[in-house]
Amino acid sequence: MDAAMKADMPDSLQTEDRSVKQAIWRGWRKKCPCCGTGPLMKSYLKVRDTCTVCGEELHHQRADDGPAYLTILVVGHLLVPFFHFGYVRFRPDPMVFSAILAILAVAMSLYLLPRFKGLLVGVQWAKRLHGFGSGEND
Repeated sequence: MDAAMKADMPDSLQTEDRSVKQAIWRGWRKKCPCCGTGPLMKSYLKVRDTCTVCGEELHHQRADDGPAYLTILVVGHLLVPFFHFGYVRFRPDPMVFSAILAILAVAMSLYLLPRFKGLLVGVQWAKRLHGFGSGEND
């Protein structure tokens, strides 16, 4: 919808609901929460200022430390059972076991961190937080 059509619409119609579930899924896939096709990131953790496909402004995002906290929470909760099971069942050498768990923790963290950042940007976009509700593409 173009800006001229939007200017003629009442405010109640301009603020249509955005699907949080869809925005979360698009963010998890590191895609634009608005169109779902444009890339959200321009580098590993750097969010683009605008979507290259639909032009949605993404510079409003304020993910801050949220993705890191979520990553630590999930990785910790997933690795603790492996740690307990592996140590009780197999009794490996502590250095070998520590090295294996460290590699798993780093690999999982590197995979999850940008996805959690995209997820949080998607939530912010869907809920119109931090200026996401004031652009032309609303």
